[in-house]
Amino acid sequence: MEIGISTFGELQPDRVAGKAVNAHKRVQELLEEVKLADEVGLDVFAFGEHHRSDFVISAPEIMMAAAAAITKNIKLSSSVTVLSSADPVRTFQNFTTVDLISNGRAEIIAGRGSFTESFPLFGYNLNDYDELFTEKLALLLQLNEEEIVTWKGKHRSSIVNRGVYPRPIQPSIPVWIGVGGTPASAQRAGKMNLPMAVAILGSPPEQFVPFINLYRKSAKEAGHDPAKLQLAISSQFYVAENAQQAADEFYPSYEQLMNRVGKDRGWSPMSRHQFDYLRTDGPLVVGSPQQAIDKIMHQYELFKNTRFLAQLVTGSISHKQVLKTIELLGTQIAPVIRKETRAKL
Repeated sequence: MEIGISTFGELQPDRVAGKAVNAHKRVQELLEEVKLADEVGLDVFAFGEHHRSDFVISAPEIMMAAAAAITKNIKLSSSVTVLSSADPVRTFQNFTTVDLISNGRAEIIAGRGSFTESFPLFGYNLNDYDELFTEKLALLLQLNEEEIVTWKGKHRSSIVNRGVYPRPIQPSIPVWIGVGGTPASAQRAGKMNLPMAVAILGSPPEQFVPFINLYRKSAKEAGHDPAKLQLAISSQFYVAENAQQAADEFYPSYEQLMNRVGKDRGWSPMSRHQFDYLRTDGPLVVGSPQQAIDKIMHQYELFKNTRFLAQLVTGSISHKQVLKTIELLGTQIAPVIRKETRAKL
């Protein structure tokens, strides 16, 4: 199993037009984090796209390009690229440029977006939410396979016999589909024989077993080999030397994040009791290194996933503590997971 990290680059908003000190500091920290992840042998580092004041990453491919220049081996991905509100041609060009800079380490996780700020920002109608993604995904995949493209759609001007450049150093850019839990998303990914990345954030992992089964069933019905599908599971993650320390350090930031997002979505306020349930019986991977190993292996037993992405939540957690979590993931957790999953093949 591949082990990696996913981040949205949380920060304390600057609330200024210029001289964004917090944003500058957070970007520098992110580059330190991906450099360390590479050094401790992690497989993937993924940057998530948001267009909000409390997240610094709006252009994952720019962060990936900066990361490519200071790393050697780690794969660099978005997590996700909100393809519905992006231009697939420009997206493809940006990611192929990253691929050339990184010597073939670029990936795309494309999604519809769990936040919707990008739609009015770039002039798209939310009523076209799914139609936009379907059309733009088809164009992105065509661009990935063909140098000279002819294409016609509804939400973008046509392309007639045009070359799209540059081309990647890889045979093609790996394109994953990022999903939350909508059955139609699993069916689409399976039918298209595309790798799928599933974010498990609030519900017990066991509830996603039918969803993953649908993905593989849809692939089989479409004539693909389900055994060859790649599947990533992403869960919010934090580890420290012992479980109590990890829980106490993580909870204030997690509570703040969930209540901030929950205010927009009508969720009830987060409580410590609810947090402890999510940590023990839910999807949160928060605790000691051994507890993280047990939780990740439990997910593997459920899903037979080929990748685990540790979604970092920073908030008030210090940069030093985040670096320690990355170090523990790379040096104490990932080697055990790799050994145990290889033994089960």
